[in-house]
Amino acid sequence: MSTPPPASLRGFLDTHFASPEDLAAAPALAELLRRECAELHASLRRLEAQLGAAAASWLALSAGARSSLRRIRCPGGAVDAEDEGAETARKVGLPAILREIQRIDTIRLYAEATLQLEALVGNLEDVAFSIVGQASKLNLSSILRKTNETEWKQRKLLNAVNAVRDIERELVRISTSRPQWTSLIMAVDSRVDKTLAILRPQALTDYRALLAALGWPPSLSSPDTQNDKYSQIPNPLVLMNEENKEKYSQSFLALCALQHVQASREVRQCQIAAETPALADSKYSDKTACLDNGLWAIDELVHPIASRMEYHFAKWSEQPEFILTLVYKITKDFMDGVDDILQPLIDQARLAGLSAKESWVTGMVKMLVGYLERQIFPALVTSNQDQATVGKPEVESSWMHFNDLMISFDKRMQLLADSGIQKIASLSEGLSRSLSVFSIYSEHPDWLQIWASVERTSAQDKLKSEMEDETSWSCSDSQHDRLGHMENSMKFILSTREDYKAPPVSEFVVKTALSMIERGRALPNRGMQIQYNRSSSVKFLNDFFLVLRDRCEALQLSNAALEDQSLSKASCAINAARYCENVLREWDEDTAFLYMGPQGSLFTDETSFLVKLGTNYLEQILSAILLEFEDLSWEYVQNIGSWSEQTMLNDHTLDEENVGVSPGFVASLGVLTDRTSKLKQYLNSKDFLDLWRSIAEGLDYFIYSSIRWGEVNFSDTGVIQLRVDTKALLHIFRPFCSRPEAFLPFLTESLRLLTMKKSDAQYLLEMLTHDTRSDSCLKHQGLHHVNASQAAKILRSRKFSG
Repeated sequence: MSTPPPASLRGFLDTHFASPEDLAAAPALAELLRRECAELHASLRRLEAQLGAAAASWLALSAGARSSLRRIRCPGGAVDAEDEGAETARKVGLPAILREIQRIDTIRLYAEATLQLEALVGNLEDVAFSIVGQASKLNLSSILRKTNETEWKQRKLLNAVNAVRDIERELVRISTSRPQWTSLIMAVDSRVDKTLAILRPQALTDYRALLAALGWPPSLSSPDTQNDKYSQIPNPLVLMNEENKEKYSQSFLALCALQHVQASREVRQCQIAAETPALADSKYSDKTACLDNGLWAIDELVHPIASRMEYHFAKWSEQPEFILTLVYKITKDFMDGVDDILQPLIDQARLAGLSAKESWVTGMVKMLVGYLERQIFPALVTSNQDQATVGKPEVESSWMHFNDLMISFDKRMQLLADSGIQKIASLSEGLSRSLSVFSIYSEHPDWLQIWASVERTSAQDKLKSEMEDETSWSCSDSQHDRLGHMENSMKFILSTREDYKAPPVSEFVVKTALSMIERGRALPNRGMQIQYNRSSSVKFLNDFFLVLRDRCEALQLSNAALEDQSLSKASCAINAARYCENVLREWDEDTAFLYMGPQGSLFTDETSFLVKLGTNYLEQILSAILLEFEDLSWEYVQNIGSWSEQTMLNDHTLDEENVGVSPGFVASLGVLTDRTSKLKQYLNSKDFLDLWRSIAEGLDYFIYSSIRWGEVNFSDTGVIQLRVDTKALLHIFRPFCSRPEAFLPFLTESLRLLTMKKSDAQYLLEMLTHDTRSDSCLKHQGLHHVNASQAAKILRSRKFSG
């Protein structure tokens, strides 16, 4: 009696010969088995040869090592003649022996790992072959029948997933402990990838067949279709009976398991590529974790719906708002069923952090993006190119209108995705790209440039008409501003346009730029937002800043006499620059803007330009005022200290209250008073504070340096006249500061020296002439600006009476 075949052989035959019709495939199966056996025998022979060579080498070295050890134990003894390798071992030494032993051990470990991986990969390939071979035997009518074939395929697919997991565990162990075995890892990955490339399409085909048998997709038609109204659409997933629900659940879980193991492989491959320079340009670098792009099982629910929706989309090519409305409605109608049926399955599949709602919304948005990419945007781009030379207000309006619709649609879809879900921060960034319909621009940067250009052109057109209205450039156009500039100028914490006394056009520019920036926030990643803003809002701001510069340059402040209108226009431009500068700095400090610039700032160059612009034209105003003052007072300052005694009052009436301002000084003081009062009215308080102080310091240096110290003689009346004139000058600045003397230090200290008693003056002059500690002496007298040489000249210019 013959021995019955083993159970494994019977199972193999039952699998491939389930019916008499399968006998036709026997020759092909036999040929496949012979080929695989031949490959296995060849591999075994290679391994046996390698093992034999390694063993022979090890034995030879072992004999040498044994002889060397004998010599160590018996230094003076003789060695057996048959120990042929003894002398060689002695010369090589123990370190070389140990290295060779380690090399042999590494070869052994490599051989063991290779054999183990060969067995695992072979098991995976066998399972994949059996699944593909069985696929042709199932038809649509048998999908929902509880057959052994369907259950067998599900079980085989899970076996394949488990086989991949086993391979992954071994590859992770090898890559951790033996990272130098890159060739082995790549060889295994190549075979597994080829097998998965066969398994995934087959698994998706079986899943689609099951969906079709369940009645998916549902019809989008309803009694109100002719009126473009869509009632609630029945969801076949909700209507499944328990038996079909069980079949669908098993198919969903198997597909999720396959995707999960594939995602794990891709993550590991990306890590290897990042850590191994040799693989930087290989296919490993192109991997992306597929879970970030949605679930295959849910994407397969979307694909058949898409084909039916596009029938309706075609009717609305000129009314894209209807397209977005239909996508939102279909997404919302199926949301509850998707969440109730699929979320428990996702949790059961242990896909941590994934949401059925988010995956459903992601799939619908990707479907919409695909349609827009094929049908809507190419038409908009063509229209934009056709009208490129003749103006394109209608096309620009279409672009902006459609992007407004997309922004609104994105917000509504995000609310659907987030409904009832607490977002996980670590997953938000990965999902955001797929959830945004604006991801269409990531694959078409030229379209993004067109959108940015349309936004910028529209804003520039609005700004042009705004700037044509001269009242938009008025800094003080209200009665409150005209009467209340005294109070406003004392405010140094500035924030609003009114605080900066900036013209209304500057606030229009800021609000328009902010509107463009806010619209750009809909873009799904940082790089796209930076690209969009640099081509829209930043260029728009730069154009306006150039207008500010041109308005100042047109005044030619440094080449013409100052007029009230020139001061007003220049001050308004400076105020606008300061206000815009402050706004840009606030934006850069806002966390919403921090990530937009390469160094944490999107407007670094623009801020620097505004700072330079404001500073340059403040310096021009300062220079013009000082030159004007110098022209008007030149004759006066040349005669300081040379006043004739006859022009003064007699000695009995020497009193400052009875002495008037020098006639030659009156005109320059009057013009200076007018200029400072106008600047106080027109200029923002911070810049006016810096400007009047600079004017005071410039006048102080001009008057002091113009006096011919040491050549003129100040009499008592001359000193009184200088004090009166200096007080008149200080009176102009006293409304701005309680001690304006601090900003005219040279004149103030010169007067202190000139008004000293004769004995004190002579003693101080003696000290300054002969004492090496003259500077300390001056500081003791409260004089910190004039040096010893200057102080000595001032004292020598004093002429005492009597």
